[in-house]
Amino acid sequence: MKKILPPVIVLVFTCVIWELLVRLLQVDKFILPSPGQIIQALVATYSLLWSHSLQTMGEALLGFAAAVAVGVVLGLLMGLAPLVKRAFYPLLIVSQTIPIIALAPLLIIWFGYETLPKVIVVALVCFFPVAVSLVEGLAAADPDMIKLLLAMGATPWQVMTKVRLPGALPAFFAGLKISATYSIMGAVIGEWLGASKGLGVYMTRSMHSFLTERVFAAIVIISLLSLFLFSVIEGLGRICMPWHYQKSKE
Repeated sequence: MKKILPPVIVLVFTCVIWELLVRLLQVDKFILPSPGQIIQALVATYSLLWSHSLQTMGEALLGFAAAVAVGVVLGLLMGLAPLVKRAFYPLLIVSQTIPIIALAPLLIIWFGYETLPKVIVVALVCFFPVAVSLVEGLAAADPDMIKLLLAMGATPWQVMTKVRLPGALPAFFAGLKISATYSIMGAVIGEWLGASKGLGVYMTRSMHSFLTERVFAAIVIISLLSLFLFSVIEGLGRICMPWHYQKSKE
């Protein structure tokens, strides 16, 4: 409760100031709606937002799962084989210099307007943090502990499972949190460029109709979905590495 209270107070204070300024300055709704008008839009279009949210969430989860699967496999390969790391790690860095917004139209040309291009966009957005965090976590393992296990006759696989993987979990879950929050954004970007359903489509249609309060309503939903995925990963982290959170309390 102590951790939640300060940001909640700041958020409420910001919304109150926002509401007062919009009312006092008489800002037009299509330029900047007040928090009250945004809440009204959320309530009025609840069912529509729900259906679009399900579409976006499905795309985000599929892309995120694909990114985690490929990122873990490649991360483990790079962690186990220095040659693989030297071959692929620079390419991972280079891949992040290509704007996703530039690739998305090509994916639509190649795969059409269905779900697959959005899933690929999400996977491309989420893949890098997962792979890099795992690689860096494996590389940060305690060298003295590794030497001790090797001196005791441990196999490379035992070193990996007993020392390197547990030691890499905090960094890995940090990467998962980043990717999880990015997944919703990636799905929305894919929908902006071509889709028939999803929060990105909802935002685009609302913007073209000058329904700015609905655009803000969609932003609120996107933020809530991202926070939900972040919380799920946080919960999984507490289950998978309780020692890490116990240590952070001390």
